[in-house]
Amino acid sequence: MTKQIKAFSMFDGVGGFIVGLNDANNEIGKDVFVTTHSNQYEPSRKAQDAFEVGVYKFPEIEHSNTDIMNVSNSYFEEIHKKGVELILGGFPCQDYSVARSKKNEMGIEGVKGVLFWEIIRAVIHIKPKYLILENVDRLLKSPSNQRGRDMAVMLAAFNQLGYSVEWRVINAADYGRAQRRRRVFFFIYRNDTEIGKRFDKLYGIPSQDDILFDDHSYDEYILHTGLFGRQFPVESYPNKNRYFSQVLSQYDSQDEKMYIPDVSDNFVGKIWNAGVMRHGKYYTIDTTPIKEKPISLGEIVKMAQKWGSVDEKYFIKDKERLEKFEYLRGAKRIERKTAEGHSWFYAEGGMSPYDNYELPARTMLTSEGTLNRSTHLLKDGERYRLLTPVEAELLQDFPPNWTKYKKTSEGKIEEVSDRMRMFFMGNALVTGIVKRIGIELNKMIEEADK
Repeated sequence: MTKQIKAFSMFDGVGGFIVGLNDANNEIGKDVFVTTHSNQYEPSRKAQDAFEVGVYKFPEIEHSNTDIMNVSNSYFEEIHKKGVELILGGFPCQDYSVARSKKNEMGIEGVKGVLFWEIIRAVIHIKPKYLILENVDRLLKSPSNQRGRDMAVMLAAFNQLGYSVEWRVINAADYGRAQRRRRVFFFIYRNDTEIGKRFDKLYGIPSQDDILFDDHSYDEYILHTGLFGRQFPVESYPNKNRYFSQVLSQYDSQDEKMYIPDVSDNFVGKIWNAGVMRHGKYYTIDTTPIKEKPISLGEIVKMAQKWGSVDEKYFIKDKERLEKFEYLRGAKRIERKTAEGHSWFYAEGGMSPYDNYELPARTMLTSEGTLNRSTHLLKDGERYRLLTPVEAELLQDFPPNWTKYKKTSEGKIEEVSDRMRMFFMGNALVTGIVKRIGIELNKMIEEADK
C-alpha cells in the first residue's frame, strides 16, 4: 500500500498540478498525494491574483508569494524537514545555456538567471524522491542554433544529482481531453528509490560502451512499460524509424567544473518526443500515439450550460470587431520593410471563420479573450461570441468557476476579473493528464515496494 506522498508545487499558477493529483486521489480511493507547500509569484505585477486564488482554494497549504529566485535555501530545507517527497512544476521555458560559474566554481548551484535552476536548487535541498514537471514541447528543439541543448542541459543537471528522467510529449486531445494542447511532461525519480532499483534490476545500467544509434535496450520501457508508456499508449514501432541514444558528456557527472558546461557548449544530438535518461546516457524514440476519442468543443459548451446561460458581454455586437476577426483569421501576405529598407513578405494561411464544435478546442493562449488570431470565436446560433471563463476552465479540466474568487492579503474574498481568469487558463495545464500521471505513479510505487 502506497504511503502518503507530500508534495511541493513550484510555479503553482492556480493549482493545476494539485487539482490533477487530487483527482487522481479520488480515482485511487485514498489520499496518496497531499500538497503541503506551494510557491506562486507573478513577476512585474503588483496584483498577485493567481497566488490569491490558491490561498482561497487551498487554505490548508503553506503558500509562498516570494519570487522563487529570492527565497533562501533554508526555505527549501524547511520543506525537506516537513517530509516532502514530490516536487511539481510547470516551469517557464528559457535559454538554459550555462556559463562556467565565476563565483567559487559552484557548478549547477552557482548558475543564476534561469528559473529551471531554481528547481535544481530546490532538489538539492529538498532531496525529493520524485518530480513531475511540464513545459512547452519546443523545449526539445531549443535553441534554434543548437537544437536540443536546453533539454540536454536539463537531463545532465538531474543526472548530476543522481536522478533518472522519463519524458513524453502529450497532446491532451490525443488522450481523450478537450483541447489540442501539446506539452512535454517529465517523470523524474531518484536512482536510490525502489523504482530506480527495480529499473536497474530489470534493464541494467547503461554503459558508455554500448553501440550508439543501434541500442534498443530501452525500447520496451519507453514504448510500453514506463510510466508514460503504460498510461498513454503508443504504437509498438517508432515513427519513421527514429531512434537515438547518446552519452550526454565525455566528463564524469561529478566534475562540477566541466560536466554541465561541456553539455551546454558542445551538445549535438537528436531528442524525440519520448525518451529516458539514466546514469548519464539518454535513449529517445519518436512515438505515435494510440488516440482516444476526445471531448469536442461542442460538448464543453453544453457542459458549461449547467452553470448558467452565456452572459451578453461575451457576444460580439460590434461589426468592426467581427470584421477584424475575419481579417485576422484569413489568409494574408503582407510586404514589410526592415529599417535598412530591405523588403520581405510576411504570410500566414487562413483559418476557419469560427471554431468547429465537432472538434476538440485549439490550444488556449494567455491572450484568450482578446481580439487576436488565436482567440476562439464561437458561432452561437446566428451570433458570434468568445469563450466564457467557465468554458475555458472546462477545456483545462478544472472544476467550473475554479478561478472565480480569490482571497486577498487583507483576508477579503473578491471576484477575479474575466481577463485574469482567461489569462490563468491560457497559462495552465490540462489537469486530466496530471491525473493519469498520478494514477500510474501510484501503481509503480506499489509494484516497486512489493
